[in-house]
Amino acid sequence: MNRTWRILAFAGILTGIAGLVTSQATVWALQAKNGPVVAVASLVRDKTPGRVAHWLVEHVGHADKPLLLTGTTVFVLLVCAWVGTSALKYPLLSDIVYVVLAVIGLLAVIRLHDSTAGSAFGVLVGLITWIVVHRALTGLLAGSGTETTDAVRRMFLRRAGAVAFLVAGAGVLGGLSSRGRRRVEQARRLLRLPGGPGSVPVGANLGAPDIAPWRTPNNDFYLIDTAFTKPTIVPSEWRLRIHGLVDTPITLTYDDLVSRAFVHEWITLCCVSNKVGGDLVGNAFWSGVLIRDVLAEVGIQAGADAVLQTSHDGWTCGTPLSALTDPDRNAMLALAMNGRPLPVEHGFPVRMVVPGLYGYVSATKWLTDLEVTTFDTFQAYWTQEGWSEKGPIKTESRIDVPGSHGHTAVGTVSVGGVAWAQHTGIDHVEFQLDGGSWQRATLGTVPGNDTWVQWAGQVDVAEGDHTLVVRATDKSGYTQTAVKTDVLPNGATGWHTVPFSAH
Repeated sequence: MNRTWRILAFAGILTGIAGLVTSQATVWALQAKNGPVVAVASLVRDKTPGRVAHWLVEHVGHADKPLLLTGTTVFVLLVCAWVGTSALKYPLLSDIVYVVLAVIGLLAVIRLHDSTAGSAFGVLVGLITWIVVHRALTGLLAGSGTETTDAVRRMFLRRAGAVAFLVAGAGVLGGLSSRGRRRVEQARRLLRLPGGPGSVPVGANLGAPDIAPWRTPNNDFYLIDTAFTKPTIVPSEWRLRIHGLVDTPITLTYDDLVSRAFVHEWITLCCVSNKVGGDLVGNAFWSGVLIRDVLAEVGIQAGADAVLQTSHDGWTCGTPLSALTDPDRNAMLALAMNGRPLPVEHGFPVRMVVPGLYGYVSATKWLTDLEVTTFDTFQAYWTQEGWSEKGPIKTESRIDVPGSHGHTAVGTVSVGGVAWAQHTGIDHVEFQLDGGSWQRATLGTVPGNDTWVQWAGQVDVAEGDHTLVVRATDKSGYTQTAVKTDVLPNGATGWHTVPFSAH
């Protein structure tokens, strides 16, 4: 590998970085929504088969989006490096490849419903940057043959340094001009919503060490969504359109909601991708407006059985109308979480919260549209990937202590965890050590059937390896099945089993 080849590869990589940075900086400066890297990564995400998407969520968790963004960027830079090494032999190849990459980026941007002209213009700026920088860096080497002179190398380094300086400056200026998130956070801080953080019921926390706290702090609440960049919407610009099979379509503003009567409820949310024993579940104090009251005002027409929810970023889910209008189920347009306006990551300014349904059919963040309709007229985001149309949460239980493959002392050992059966309620929890008899656990107190419950107990263990199993029985009389099933298509089943050792 001669020195010229390495210089050309470096020139290609620097060219690629320059185009990506100036493109994104342009998007930021124009306050546009989607840069090309995010748009292409979104395209890959949406075209990924459902089972592959679930595998990624299960194995990499919250790192799935960073990995996809990183992979997209690395792929582009590798292509640019190859283009650089081909510059002397095929001088026109670079223009063709850069145009192809730009077209892919443009198509990916256009397909996102919230993209603007600024998003497309960012792609154009990136393309021009690629062409100009590529020629500026590789043109010096065009007449040098297979080896470069010291003078040519010095000139190349000066140009490369200038490019790096200008690109860094563009990135900094673009970042400084991106005030959307800061504007939204400032609006959040100034909001004063009815109600407070809610008092945790006496006895809800059993005091057992290492069991998940009954109230999940906002920063610890699980995050699962399809948005690469979280929508930033100030309350004054937010609108919710309610239409479809209704007598009187309406559009609500944020002030319209704040002026209505608020409800405050402890509700546990769970992701359908939560595997047995998983942590994609959390409990919070939610405040908002009952959606059944709003739907009663618009007048539901005969034949409707579903509500198609749409997020600001285009994500959709279909929710049974009966769950939203059930007088015993406080489904709400939530504005606050644990006494504070919703965090941006959790759907600020307004999201949907529906007790007893998995999030993929109910918990739309950044909610902007509700269409009253029928299930046979649409396929929502995840149902078209093979997930079931309706997603009632299954009765589940989890062992938090001892930890899987953990170590305890010999003798009496405290065990515990959480169990949930939202909108049905947990009747009792049992645990079993090493295949012995089932023992009833002590349960914490709960304010209703829509939250999880802590459970705790004690076992006597001898030195060696042991296995602890847990199962829950809900208030309908159903006891968790031991049959293990995957999360696809409507949630995992099975008893959580934890191996541990005592010494």
